[in-house]
Order: sequence, then C-alpha cells, then structure tokens
Amino acid sequence: MNWRRLQAVMVKELRQMRRDRITLAMIVAIPVMQLLLFGYAINTNLRDLTAGIADQANTAGSRALVMDIVATTVVTPTLAAETPQQLMEAMRRGEISIGIVIPPDFERRRIEGRERVQILVDGSDNAVQSAAAQLAQMPLDAPVRTGPAIERAISVVAFYNPERRSAVNIVPGLIGVILTMTMVLFTGVAIVRERERGNMELLIATPVSSAELMIGKVLPYVAIGLVQTSVVLALGLWLFQVPLNGSVLHVYIAAMLLIVANLTLGLLISTRAQSQFQAMQMTFFIFLPSILLSGFMFPFAGMPRPVQWLAEVLPLTHFLRLIRGVMLRGASLWELWVDVLALLAFTVAMMTLAISRFRKRLD
Repeated sequence: MNWRRLQAVMVKELRQMRRDRITLAMIVAIPVMQLLLFGYAINTNLRDLTAGIADQANTAGSRALVMDIVATTVVTPTLAAETPQQLMEAMRRGEISIGIVIPPDFERRRIEGRERVQILVDGSDNAVQSAAAQLAQMPLDAPVRTGPAIERAISVVAFYNPERRSAVNIVPGLIGVILTMTMVLFTGVAIVRERERGNMELLIATPVSSAELMIGKVLPYVAIGLVQTSVVLALGLWLFQVPLNGSVLHVYIAAMLLIVANLTLGLLISTRAQSQFQAMQMTFFIFLPSILLSGFMFPFAGMPRPVQWLAEVLPLTHFLRLIRGVMLRGASLWELWVDVLALLAFTVAMMTLAISRFRKRLD
C-alpha cells in the first residue's frame, strides 16, 4: 500500500466534502437535531392536557375538587360544559383530550364516601389514558378539602380504546409514517434523477412549463400512495382488528391530503439537491422530526410549547389528528376542518416554492 496515494485520496475526499455544503451541514445538523429532539422536545410525562369541565353540582366542595385536579398540572381547563354529552361531542371533534364530570349529587356522594367525579378520556391516544390513570391514582400534594383521598373520588372512563391496545393507536399513525417516508423520498429524487441521467436536456427542448412538469411528477405517485394506504388499512383491519368508526371515504381523503403535501415537499427538496444522495439526506432530515414530533411515537402534549409550534408545520402532525379522529372517534373531516386547511395550505405553499425554484436550465 502506497501511503502517498492513500493520502491523496483522503485529501481529495475531504475537499469534495468541503465543497458539498449540504453534506457538510448534515454532519453537524443531524447529531445536534437528535440531541435537541431527544433531550429537550421529547417528554413522556404529560402535562397541560386540554380538558373540559362539567360541574353540575357547582358547590364550594366541587369547585375545590376541580382546583385540586387542576393543581396537578396534568390538565388545563379549556372548555366549560353543562352536560357530559357536550364533553363527549367536544372530545369526538378533538377539541379536548379529557372531560371532568361532577354530578349534581356531589355533596351527597362526598358524605357517603362514593365516587364524586368522573374523568372521560380520549382513548385514541394511549398516552392520554396513561396520564388519566396516573391522575386518578395520584394523591394530592395539598390536603384534600373535600373528604377522602382523590383516588377514591375519581373514576376513569376511556372511550374509543378502552382495552388500551397499542395497535389501535399505532396502525392509523403508520399510514402517515409510511406515506411520509415514501412520498417525500420518491419525489425528492425526481428532478435530480432527470438531471443525472441527462433527461433534463430533453425536457428543456420541450414546450412543457415548470408548473406542468411539477404537477406531472406528482400525479403518478398519488396512485402509489393510495395503494399503500389501502394495504396498511386492510392489514390493520384484518390482522389487528383496528376499528373503523368513521367514513372510509374520509380516510382516503385524509390520506390524499397527506400524500399531496408530502409530494410537494419532495419536489421542493429535489429542486434544491444536487444529487440523489443529497436528496436522500434532506429527506431523512425531514423524516426524523416528523416521526418524533408529530405525536406518533411520543405524546404531543408533553412537548414544550415552542416545539409544538414547530410540529404544527409538519404535515404528519395534522394527518395523525385527522386519521385518528376519523377511524377511532368516528369524526368527519368537516369537524376537523382546521387540520384539513393546514394540509391544504402546506401543499399550496410547497408547490409554489417548488415551481418558483425550478428552472428549465442545466446550470
């Protein structure tokens, strides 16, 4: 082995890496991003879950008990209701994760030592169920002002997944994870592949506009995404008995929204990357935050507020709310219109940026 030749190859590789600014940035950005995500953003201890309260007793004792529950910081009241039915409707729409019901005969139950408050839980998220169970068993830090300990005062009722089966929570989210990984990657290398194979010269000579080329690149992959959705959905229903409480049409519409959003994101990446390897690097840089911050693996409510704002930009975050709302809670897309609009806005923004960045030139 000739060490001078070996050294020459090493120097050449380092110089090439230095010129490749995207790869150089990834060397530093990926470990920093992982450290921040795992160390700062991901928190399995849930706090500040959105909660609705139906205090039908409205006595000093019932208000004190609600204050004791809120003092645990597990829940944050965002809705005042009059009946449990109103809480269940808000939960089905995804407006709250937990409902607190205090019956009209609260004082009599307190004297008799019976359960005095009921917690309604959105069981489509297993993390919320765990937090509610922990809340029901947690003794208060301050002395209880309404009688016996809180664990005897509270009963928990879980909706949509009372058995707490992990597959019910995981399988709908897997549709979004698979679509995010494949759709962004497929289109992320689309324009780059045309350039590397020499097909860009042919496209330049044609009258095809930038918008026509971008849209033409996207549409074939829509069908592929729908096939993937069908495969995961069928296997989930067959192998894991995941319920489908909502409309099948709404499931596919939600999947279509995510597919198009991810495809336009992939096109934007392809206009920036100089090689297929760079496109795959940038795809990984998008995929890692998506799977960690969207609420698929770790509870969304446990993340710091700035990280939640960042997660709202990711398409997978909104798709998880849509697919779990439709499949598990039986909600319609019209009731989840905020997340629908978010995916549409993301798609328009990414497609506009991709079209504006693409030029029918070789330079």
